[in-house]
Amino acid sequence: MSLVLQTAGQLQEMIRRGDVHPRDVTEAFLRRVEQVDPQINAFLAVTGERALAQADEAAAAGRLSGVPVAVKDNLCTEGIPTTAASRMLAGCVPPLDATSVARLRQAGLPLLGKTNMDEFGMGSSTERSAFKATRNPWALDRVPGGSSGGSAAAVAAHLVPWALGSDTGGSIRQPAALCGVVGLKPTYGRVSRNGLIPLAPSLDCVGPITLDVRDAALLLNILAGHDPADPTSAPVDVPDFTAGLGRDVKGLRIGLPRELLAPPVEPETAEAVRRAALVLEGLGASVEETSLPHSEDAPTAYLVIMAVEAASSLARYDGVRYGYRSQDAPDTIRMFENTRAEGFGPEVKWRILLGTWALTGNNKETVFRQAQRVRALVRRDFQQALERFDVLLMPTSPWPAFPLGGSADGGEHYDAADICTVPPSLAGLPALSVPCGLSAEGLPLGMQLVGRPYDEATLLQVAYAYEQAAGAARWRLGEEVTARGR
Repeated sequence: MSLVLQTAGQLQEMIRRGDVHPRDVTEAFLRRVEQVDPQINAFLAVTGERALAQADEAAAAGRLSGVPVAVKDNLCTEGIPTTAASRMLAGCVPPLDATSVARLRQAGLPLLGKTNMDEFGMGSSTERSAFKATRNPWALDRVPGGSSGGSAAAVAAHLVPWALGSDTGGSIRQPAALCGVVGLKPTYGRVSRNGLIPLAPSLDCVGPITLDVRDAALLLNILAGHDPADPTSAPVDVPDFTAGLGRDVKGLRIGLPRELLAPPVEPETAEAVRRAALVLEGLGASVEETSLPHSEDAPTAYLVIMAVEAASSLARYDGVRYGYRSQDAPDTIRMFENTRAEGFGPEVKWRILLGTWALTGNNKETVFRQAQRVRALVRRDFQQALERFDVLLMPTSPWPAFPLGGSADGGEHYDAADICTVPPSLAGLPALSVPCGLSAEGLPLGMQLVGRPYDEATLLQVAYAYEQAAGAARWRLGEEVTARGR
């Protein structure tokens, strides 16, 4: 039996029974990373010695975990470089852990390493990293999605059993769908953002990427909870998210938003979601079409709001306090200009320019405030729909993984990759992506469940019921990672 093919929950149980030592588990995954990651480029840093030491500590302390984890490189890690995949932060070493990372350590999860991402979280393919592009383990000529593509690819390729990502407009869910794994964006405020390098602070969330739904619930149990260090952290009760797994879904009401099953969503993706709805209907849930009328306007509003907040968040990178500093600096103004021109990549520069433009002159009223009004309408649409339904079901990505290069089909796949994930983000709602089949080319397809604020438990209950009934484990990769699927 291969340790690296087990879920985190299975490994946890094996450790608890004494069948395997945490060091054995960590060593198995480190060997897997050494053998396979050169093909995939999921990791920016591997922290093997630290992971083994933490595995020994977990065993000595009698903890039940000892299962290694990876962390997206925009989450601060004490003593380990945290770059957000940007030249601007190359070599920067934080003095403290992010709250979410600290909670992993307190739970006894050895940190295997830091995963690649689109620079500062700006992208949908993990090609916008300043250091290297990550490949999809299902097909090495395809993207893994983004911006948490390194975490999703690492879990899908069995380089690590679970990982953390961050999600602003779909950056956990979309790569999870493209890589055939589970990705959960919690309710905004459910998981602390303290120590997360910000992109758009009113949207950013930290969440799990896992092999199955149970693992997502287990990891959310560790991550969730109020944090006084984060002013946006919600002081709400945290249930045991595993408690509802296995409960039937009979009587639950599920809504299918028609706007998110229509073009540009590809027909085979929409059909896979409709088949999933039939599975849930067969389990006793009621399924009915509904409408989110402003969802079509959500991506444009999101782009403006995200760019404005990103321009503000990235203003701190000026070459004075920390990070990259241009050597071509005859005066202070030129130092600011050259530092930012040399340190940021093209995508980041473009979004800073867009955000700055959106607040210039009359644009503040006609562009930025109008985008905020659309956000309020999107939130209202979800509120009204979730008064009728317990959960909404829709695609995660409009299509399966698209070719590396980011400009396929004139850029359509890249530019519209988040049309299904952005609306729940604008509304601040919990959303969960779970595999729901394979495309005609043998690439993963994902469906997205969206629920009421702080009701991740219902999403996990429904996703688990579907996963078990549909036999979703058969859609995982095996040990072989090839240039074209399995």
